This record gives sequence, C-alpha cells and structure tokens, in this order.
Amino acid sequence: MRRAGWVAGAVLLVDQASKYAVVQGLDLASRQVIAVAPPWLTFRMAWNRGVNFGLFANDVGVMRWVLVAVALAIAAWVWWWVARAPQSRKVQLAAGLLVGGALGNVVDRVVYGAVADFINMSAPGIANPWSFNVADVAIFAGALGLVAFAGGGQKPRDAREELR
Repeated sequence: MRRAGWVAGAVLLVDQASKYAVVQGLDLASRQVIAVAPPWLTFRMAWNRGVNFGLFANDVGVMRWVLVAVALAIAAWVWWWVARAPQSRKVQLAAGLLVGGALGNVVDRVVYGAVADFINMSAPGIANPWSFNVADVAIFAGALGLVAFAGGGQKPRDAREELR
C-alpha cells in the first residue's frame, strides 16, 4: 500500500498546486477566462458545488459537508478494499489516483465551499461548456483502473466446488 500512498500524495500535491497556480497565481477567480491555446485549452473558472457536471449542486450549506463526507467515505472504503489483500501494482496505482483525487476535491470543499474547476478543452467547431481539474482526471483514471485491473489475479470460483 506504500505505492498507493505515494501516488495519492502526489496527486493531491499536483492538484492543489495547479489550482493555486491558476486560480490564485493567474487570478482566474476574477478574470474568469484565460485563453491558453484556444480552442484546445482554455482556463475557464467554474466553482462546482455538486458532483460531476454540477449534479446535486445547490447552495444549501449542509450539502457541502454531505459531499465531503461521501468523498471521504468512498476514499476510505477504496483504501480499505485495496489494503485488505495483496494487490498488483496497477491496482495500487489506480487506488492511489482515486484516493488522491478525492482528497484534492475534499480540500477544495473545506477551504472554498466548492471544487475549483478550471481546465476546459474543446476542438474547432465544438464548444465544451464544462471545466474540470487534475483531481477529476485522477478520480476518473483511478476508477477506470480499478474496474480494469482489480481481481485480475484471482481465479473465478466455481459454484459447484462450494457444494462439495
């Protein structure tokens, strides 16, 4: 689990450093939009009070803490699930990505009251209205990795063997 811990720590550090550099350092919070390499990459400020794509977003203060608790519970469960038995490097990497990303967004909710999303990627003729952050990418990649690689070393049990 040491590998998962290092990955989670690195993701948390990169996520928070990128948010600080762009939102505070480049003053995106007040500028709102910075065209980096349009349309491919634009920094577009979005304070996400919900989950993916703003789902479950509202201004009720208690929802902030519910989402913090849910993220912490999921991160703790993934950590426990991966730690309970020896896992492959890929599974540990995926768990670290997911946990680090979840913690990065938790820090935002605690400090700012919302998650700071700022990366906006589009293509010529296609305007993507949504922004995301490094933590979101890590969560997505980690979840995908856990689905793809977890349980790969285990032989499926045959129900007939259980009856013998």
